[in-house]
Amino acid sequence: AIMEDNIIAAYPEDPQEEVSILVSKYDLTVIPVINHNDDLIGIITVDDIIDVIVEEHTEDLLGLGGVSKEERVHSTLSESIKKRLPWLLVNLATAFLGSMVIASFGNIITQVVALAAIMPIIAALGGNSGSQSLAVVIRGITLGELKIKEDGRLLFKQIALGLANGLVIGSIAGGIMYLRYGNPYLSLIVLLAMIGNLIIGSFFGFLIPVIMKLLGVDPALASSIFLTATTDVFGFFLFLLLAKIFLPFLI
Repeated sequence: AIMEDNIIAAYPEDPQEEVSILVSKYDLTVIPVINHNDDLIGIITVDDIIDVIVEEHTEDLLGLGGVSKEERVHSTLSESIKKRLPWLLVNLATAFLGSMVIASFGNIITQVVALAAIMPIIAALGGNSGSQSLAVVIRGITLGELKIKEDGRLLFKQIALGLANGLVIGSIAGGIMYLRYGNPYLSLIVLLAMIGNLIIGSFFGFLIPVIMKLLGVDPALASSIFLTATTDVFGFFLFLLLAKIFLPFLI
């Protein structure tokens, strides 16, 4: 008989997502299932793995939106409410944090009304930047490409991405604000706030799913809700703090 060492195989207790990663990584059409004595006890075909991959990707997609994987298009109204309401309540609680930050700078906003029109732009771009990092990191964790304890340097890459994108987007936004309001200090505030919030978004877009994974929680489970809250709170605070510092030049 011909003996083969280093056979790629799965054990009965292996999580299905880990088995699907093996199949994808080594381009397998079938993977043997063995016990700890290396006895063959079954096989898993690529058809089975495709079903697992579809299930896992669907679960991740729904989780990002705070929707349970058990919910279906034809779920009853009460079932859908039970699945969605808890995460909406979490979202409501985090949204109040953003509103508290805005309220604490209320006197600044009343003196420079233009700030109210710019704040959503800062928050939205920070959230979008974070969502890009979030999607890449969750994919890396799911596919086994990201080794959390070994790839900490990737965090600095996300920060650098936030800085670079912030410089470009902030310069464009600052230029538009100068054309609109004719105040170079307001443009500078927009530039600095945009850079800061895109860095924050990229930073937490990496950090949130990693922390959830380390805590044993599915990283795709409503990470976007916590990310949006983070970029809103920090984005509003940074922008309004800069406005307070430069207030004499804005009025």
